[in-house]
Amino acid sequence: MLFKFILLALLGTLSLSAATPLPQEGPDKGASDRLVFCHFMIGITSNRKGAADYDDDMKLAKGLGIDAFALNIGVDPYTDTQLGYAYESAAKNDMKVFLSFDFNWYNTGQASAVGAKVKQYASLPAQLKVDNKVFVSSFAGDGLDLPAMQSAAGNEVFFAPNFHPGQGDFNAIQGALNWMAWDNNGENKAPTPGRNVSVADGDKAYVDALKGKPYVAPASGWFFTHFGSEVSYSKNWVFPSDLLWYNRWQQILGLSPRFVEIVTWNDYGESHYIGPLSSPHTDDGASKWVMDMPHTGWLEMSKPFIAAYKAGDKSVDKYITDEKLIYWYRPTPRDVNCDSTDTTMQGSPNNASGNFFTGKPNGWETMQDAVFVVALLKSPATITVASGKVSEKFEAQAGASAFTVQMGVGQQKFAVTRDGKTVMEDTSLKDIVDTCICGIYNFNPYVGTVPPEKTIDKLQSDGLAMLTQGLKVPCATNTLGGSRSPAPRSNDTWLFMYTAS
Repeated sequence: MLFKFILLALLGTLSLSAATPLPQEGPDKGASDRLVFCHFMIGITSNRKGAADYDDDMKLAKGLGIDAFALNIGVDPYTDTQLGYAYESAAKNDMKVFLSFDFNWYNTGQASAVGAKVKQYASLPAQLKVDNKVFVSSFAGDGLDLPAMQSAAGNEVFFAPNFHPGQGDFNAIQGALNWMAWDNNGENKAPTPGRNVSVADGDKAYVDALKGKPYVAPASGWFFTHFGSEVSYSKNWVFPSDLLWYNRWQQILGLSPRFVEIVTWNDYGESHYIGPLSSPHTDDGASKWVMDMPHTGWLEMSKPFIAAYKAGDKSVDKYITDEKLIYWYRPTPRDVNCDSTDTTMQGSPNNASGNFFTGKPNGWETMQDAVFVVALLKSPATITVASGKVSEKFEAQAGASAFTVQMGVGQQKFAVTRDGKTVMEDTSLKDIVDTCICGIYNFNPYVGTVPPEKTIDKLQSDGLAMLTQGLKVPCATNTLGGSRSPAPRSNDTWLFMYTAS
């Protein structure tokens, strides 16, 4: 399977400051030149039986305005089978796809093999082409013999790899993808005092290195991973995320790059998925922090931002067609102590990656104990958020706006009112608790919407296969979906009451 260990980006002479102004990539591109990609992990889809198993992903992504899936591949024996299904489904659903070579599994001495794989899929109808060239990307890969790769590909290749400024040969590529979509310390961990490389810093490094060539700017909502000794790929850290999904899309509108890549559709192990939990996949052990934690609200939030980006607009306001709230929060306060039962406290983990820490994930102090709310409105309204015993009201203007409320243990309630009348309201299916769910530290967010989604997004059986591996306490399965009953209506009461099942 594929498990990414993010490589350190060399950011050269950047000042380590979150205040770096947004760079401008170059001449403004028309709507037809702007494309949105989404990173898709083939390494966890070995259980898919045919092209039809990809159809829901393709349709959902296309409906958002995503143009192509970047199919992350390694050297698994089922890779070609799954690529065949994905290309077939994409063609049937009027989507595009392209290969993204993962150099945790490939090595830079395999240029001919990389080119041969490109050639294998280059002529298929769903293959993305940019400027009449076969579009190809990567995760890492600095030092790849590009002439050898191009020769073996047998086609003109638009290569936009995840090379790093100061490492890869930016003169020999057609564009570049920046993977670091989260503020960091320059050494692949959360920022520390005096060492903060912001996402905007990364934008500047890439735009400068590309010297006018197209930039693939990353957009991500979160990063948390918590693999312990129960697996061989142990890693345990977070990057500060909080309001990142909202703030990054605002940056994207200002930066106006030719390409955007959402990180990711289905990398559940690193908690930055926007695709459904129900999207068929195998369990790499991430189900411990992914179960009952849907992120499809982020998927819904991205739609008007994608539309604004493609139009070259700096504001999302006129692209809001459906009023809604999107909210997210971690399921427990950050100071809850789970050391006695957490999976990372046990055994002798493999720390060859240098990314493993015991107990709370490295960087946990950078996360706010808060509930984050984004309002997408057509006209001004009052937003009320009740987090446990904490309650706050906000005056939201038309358009997109974001609010932060101190986290409170208990139910999470949200309402929108205008002129004293309730427009919409709901109580989340996920309470905030001060206990260790499944016995572990869980820094993955629950994402919900108001109005709520019609169906509850749940992991399928294959996605739950490793749930109990390494756990020290019982762990109930797919607990969302308790009974809802109408509550008395008035201008200051909630429409729904929630009772846990």
